[in-house]
Amino acid sequence: MLGGVYLLETPSGSACALTNLFTKASPTAMSHLEFDTLAVRAGVERSHFNEHSEALYLTSSFVFSSAAQAAARFAGEDEGMVYSRYTNPTVKMFEDRLAALEGAECCVATASGMAAIMGCVLGLLKAGDHIVASRSLFGATVQLLKNLLGRFGVETTFVSLTDTQQWRDALRPNTRLFFVETPSNPLTEIADIAELARIAHAADALLAVDNCFCTPALQRPLALGADVVTHSATKYLDGQGRVLGGAVLGSDKLVRAPLTTFLRTGGATLSPFNAWVVLKGLETLRLRMEAHCAGALQLAHWLEAHPAVERVYYPGLASHPQHELALRQQRLGGGVVSFVVRGGREAAWRVLDSTRLLSITANLGDAKSTITHPASTTHGRIAPEVRLETGVTEGLLRVAVGLEALSDLQEDLRQGLES
Repeated sequence: MLGGVYLLETPSGSACALTNLFTKASPTAMSHLEFDTLAVRAGVERSHFNEHSEALYLTSSFVFSSAAQAAARFAGEDEGMVYSRYTNPTVKMFEDRLAALEGAECCVATASGMAAIMGCVLGLLKAGDHIVASRSLFGATVQLLKNLLGRFGVETTFVSLTDTQQWRDALRPNTRLFFVETPSNPLTEIADIAELARIAHAADALLAVDNCFCTPALQRPLALGADVVTHSATKYLDGQGRVLGGAVLGSDKLVRAPLTTFLRTGGATLSPFNAWVVLKGLETLRLRMEAHCAGALQLAHWLEAHPAVERVYYPGLASHPQHELALRQQRLGGGVVSFVVRGGREAAWRVLDSTRLLSITANLGDAKSTITHPASTTHGRIAPEVRLETGVTEGLLRVAVGLEALSDLQEDLRQGLES
């Protein structure tokens, strides 16, 4: 071994670099390494060119050395690349690195965050199974669980994210999955992951956690008892709003075969280019998340003191209902701040339309700060009475704090709030 690279002498006598030491090491062997080291080094596989930066493999298929090898690869008897719909070296590097950061045995990448949630459900459940899910979910996730999956015999009961007794009461003999996102979108409610895991496991069910808002830089749900973690890599994992991507993580036994089958037959594939972009984004994940969190906390304090603001939702504030829980299971409060403007939709839209710096878009996790009105966008397809029940009122605005100077963001919001 030389410089962390395993070398093989070829017949010609030249040294061929096979792989970085991280791909030779098991997750246990890497457990002593710090987060930032894993974010930069984990999962690297070098070609015979021994490139330093991770290679981008833009190919649809792979060539076999013989008919026997082709048969063995297709049968799953021989490890190696087959077809980029479900095996690709660049995608595998992204999967291995994210698994190392989440402390997971296995990661399967998907085309988007919604594809990850769909893959989680289709890979682990069947018709006749029952899901208990939080009411406080991203709008598209609610539509998927309530409408689309219901047509195929998978029923979902929605309960309060924070009331664990409601989760117990919703259990049925056929309950197979609990699904939460924490912090929630857009009100940043916090679920007690460890307690929900205990309730689910006592009923022989699994707990899946959408870790999009925190990322493993702030929260590791598997270490708190969750069985499965999903990600929209589109958000903070990329960090600059460039590409779509998703991932499902968990134990090898639970995730690998079901989710690989989902990709192989369903085709919700993460492209190698997108995988490469997000792979590079992971290198700066902790640094970016800490900057997002610092800005969000300052903005939340400033908004809380503004007379035009009725209420602020941010886990880092002492006024947040689950502040103490957030301190126990998250490193920091996250980069998303939601707040209610006095005056309902008209006032909220006035603030939105007055901004010149913040981007009016429903995406989040970008270096550029974004602002949206959830009731008419991300949660617009949800029935009004359901929106109100979950706290998504007409005056609510969500800001995903980027990496700009905080004083400039405050000034941009001040104009609308004071109008």
